[in-house]
Amino acid sequence: MNIKQLEAFVRIVKNKSFSQTAKELFLTQPTVSAYISNLEEELGVRLFLRTTKEVNITEAGEKIYLYAKEIIQLSNQIREVTSGRQEGAMEKEIVISTSSIPGQYLLPSILASYSKSYPNVEFRTNETDSRGVVDDIVSHRAELGFCGTMIQRNGCNYLPFYDDELILVTPNTPKYRKRRELGFQMDWLSEEDFIMRESGSGTRKEAMKILARLGFMPEDVHIKASFASTGAILLSVREQVGVAIVSKLAAKMEIRNGAVLPFRLSENGCFRKIYLLTSTEFSMSEGAKKLVKMMQNHVRRMQMKGRASLSQIGNPEPRIIKDSAPEGKKEGLLSSKKH
Repeated sequence: MNIKQLEAFVRIVKNKSFSQTAKELFLTQPTVSAYISNLEEELGVRLFLRTTKEVNITEAGEKIYLYAKEIIQLSNQIREVTSGRQEGAMEKEIVISTSSIPGQYLLPSILASYSKSYPNVEFRTNETDSRGVVDDIVSHRAELGFCGTMIQRNGCNYLPFYDDELILVTPNTPKYRKRRELGFQMDWLSEEDFIMRESGSGTRKEAMKILARLGFMPEDVHIKASFASTGAILLSVREQVGVAIVSKLAAKMEIRNGAVLPFRLSENGCFRKIYLLTSTEFSMSEGAKKLVKMMQNHVRRMQMKGRASLSQIGNPEPRIIKDSAPEGKKEGLLSSKKH
């Protein structure tokens, strides 16, 4: 095993192309293919699945990717120190594994800000559930992870970095508008059908904890449907399939448009931590350290702004349109027109 083989391996993961990698390394494609074949033979595993159209990394390749990347980074640093020259690293890439809520509602704006300051850094992201994020960090398939619940595993550091409020959302119908008058009395939830995230989801785990604090045992919670997507859950609530506990981040637009009704689950709200995960066996790259610092500053500003408007968005007055459907039929959806 040598540095040239590992450099070719890491570049192919990024490019998904042997020919492009050969061009970047100023080598012939047969030479790059020979590097990978020799590396696979020495390691005793297959690193890539190759077809005529694409190149995909295998599970075995994913396991060694960050190791290979770190070896190359250290090699570059040694060259810089001994030569006294600042040789550019072969590429700047941060590999991120994230669950859906931070991936869809927190990371995009943070990565956009980061890219303005460091335009040459690229991101490779994998969206999965919270358990999958932990697996990616422990297996060294990602350098940074983000998830909505803590799953104890050796090899993981958890850093809380965002307080995410979980709320109950219901269809915006007269039945539920009347129940808003009950305040935080939630006995009526025993009569409801729930829509949940899939079993590995951090949101589902935290939702069940909240229901337990409200006095509902798991056997008391009737789960009508499970989805891998919060968007599908919100659409199902809007269509009166049931009620759901979701991140307020995810439901913000539907609440604003009057598509669903929000209920805070306690007077001060029910919050769960969004965690940043790193490996206990790897030190973060300089790019990842800068991203984490920028992320902490960004989230701090978000939450200061959120606290200022918390009372306004916690339980807004519902907006109603008249339902022209005959009595006994499903009640009409609310207008999506903004105030």
